[in-house]
Amino acid sequence: MRKKIVSREMQAVSPIEQIWLDIDRLAQIEFSSENPAYPIENALLPATGSDWQAAEPGEQIIRLLFDAPIRLSRIRLVFNETQRVRTQEFVLRWSPDGGQSNQEVVRQQYNFSPPDSTREVEDYTVHLDQLTALELSIVPDISGGEARASLTSWQLA
Repeated sequence: MRKKIVSREMQAVSPIEQIWLDIDRLAQIEFSSENPAYPIENALLPATGSDWQAAEPGEQIIRLLFDAPIRLSRIRLVFNETQRVRTQEFVLRWSPDGGQSNQEVVRQQYNFSPPDSTREVEDYTVHLDQLTALELSIVPDISGGEARASLTSWQLA
């Protein structure tokens, strides 16, 4: 029997080492609103240096519609909030049939509390085969405040 102890640090693939999918080439993007100064490309394309931000407060939807079915093994989301205290919720759903039926991947709530807690990174290992649509729903403030949804990065592998 061949045995080897591997530390946890060695098992994880860092975001820098990961080969991410080229969403721009593979999918059409639908979204509920967009601040023209912070377009969706900022969150989906590497090295843009800025965030996507909704044009209005309240729940927002970003949907990726893939040209052909894909297999997905990793989803990484990054959110930043440096200005207001709030509790945000997001729901990630996937579909094998172009969005006709959706299955929930994850539902997550967390608190932003600037200046101490301003960044949330969610990194999921998934096994989604024949994925044709991926939807991200963001409720920027579950108490109904005037916060606008934003997304720093959405990467897929």
